[in-house]
Amino acid sequence: MMDQLPQRAASEGPDCFVAPSDGAVREVLVVPEGEAAFDVLPESARAFVRDAGFAAKPGQIALVPGAQGVASALLTVAGGEIRDALRFAPLATGLPKGDWRVTRAGQHAQAVVDGWDDDLILGFAMGAYRIRRDAAPAVRLVAPVTNGVGHALAAACWLGRDLINRPANLLGPVELADIAVSVLADAGAHAESIGGDALATEYPCLAHVAAGSDRPGRVIRASWRGSRAPDTAPHIALVGKGVCFDTGGYDIKPSSGMLRMKKDMGGAALMLALASAIIAQDLPVRLTIRIGCVENSISGHAMRPSDVVRTRSGQTVEIGNTDAEGRLVLCDLLDEVSSLAPDRIIDAATLTGAARVALGPDLPALFSNDALFAQAILGAAEHSSDDMWRLPLWHGYSSWLASNVADCGNVSAKPMAGAITAALFLEKFVKPQIPWAHVDTYAWNDSSRAGRPEGGETLGLRALYGAVLQTIKAWESSAT
Repeated sequence: MMDQLPQRAASEGPDCFVAPSDGAVREVLVVPEGEAAFDVLPESARAFVRDAGFAAKPGQIALVPGAQGVASALLTVAGGEIRDALRFAPLATGLPKGDWRVTRAGQHAQAVVDGWDDDLILGFAMGAYRIRRDAAPAVRLVAPVTNGVGHALAAACWLGRDLINRPANLLGPVELADIAVSVLADAGAHAESIGGDALATEYPCLAHVAAGSDRPGRVIRASWRGSRAPDTAPHIALVGKGVCFDTGGYDIKPSSGMLRMKKDMGGAALMLALASAIIAQDLPVRLTIRIGCVENSISGHAMRPSDVVRTRSGQTVEIGNTDAEGRLVLCDLLDEVSSLAPDRIIDAATLTGAARVALGPDLPALFSNDALFAQAILGAAEHSSDDMWRLPLWHGYSSWLASNVADCGNVSAKPMAGAITAALFLEKFVKPQIPWAHVDTYAWNDSSRAGRPEGGETLGLRALYGAVLQTIKAWESSAT
């Protein structure tokens, strides 16, 4: 199985699409919910699909019989202004094997729905994803467009999922860094991997985490500018936590808590996916990318509780818990990108169990020091049905990070509000005048649903991409 896990899913894009041809292609009619859905069928087929249990509810698929078996199919989708790519995900697993073309029918036939084709491509790809790709996909879709944002986001989603799903023995810090450099460089970015003495000099706090593992740490430094991006174009910094496996260090996790820790690089996967989608669409922005790649292990070289570490910013941190390593990885990177004075900073990390306790696995927690930036992200999340929930940067808890021997501690002195205090720690390394958003994500599907197969997930990808588009739109409006 392991040798079937691809290193770079984005290199050629998802394999679930087929170009238009004269071959055997059956048709899926997208129909509105309710009785109107049956109007597209001949009378002889209506009774059959009703008897088969089709009630024209959103997400339902009906197979329509013909002389040679299944002749066509219906998919019911709900109307409305909110876009939801996942409404098309059932097609990938609910149709018989073969190639299919999707056509709008009924009230959808004349409807002008912004982004319909892109949502179809993205939703189908999210449903068609599979970890093992040692055989061709059973169901393929004739893609209505070939180079739109739907394809870009689909490829980015598959890239992120592949990275998160890859076993930790096959994806250590060096491997993650090599893949990131390769993906970004192939897309046209300038990318380099920093390690060795330079890592300890330039990223001392991150290097302190990496020192516990025999597998050396790396930092990815990358930059890219769109072909239509002048010097005044938005400068956006993306920062990702890439902890390839997290034992918890000396504050070791229980076995149940360690079981899924290959996903602790989910923030890095999300930022790499977002960058790849932005680059694929050649958006008029300037990108700065930093990804911290480490493993949190136990050894004679590992950090200890009570260690005091000097960060890149010069601030000192007392290690109160070695299992709070993600914020130690991010703090040096946030300080570095802040020194570049970008227009926006976005970081993503599988940072705290407290965020999952508060919001569950499907809602990433959003923190921001800027209300307008936060609203842009939340608006894009709602529009794309890629939901997030904002939690407060409540400065009343800042004193909980106090230390008697350092400028601050890496964990709170109180067993409450863990996601908030983690975000407050990160905020210390961001210049206050720079709009910054921190995404605390689970990066995983605990069970399979339509478009959300069990395993790694790029939660927030569509929302953050939409927020970048909002930033571009605001810049273009101010420039005219």
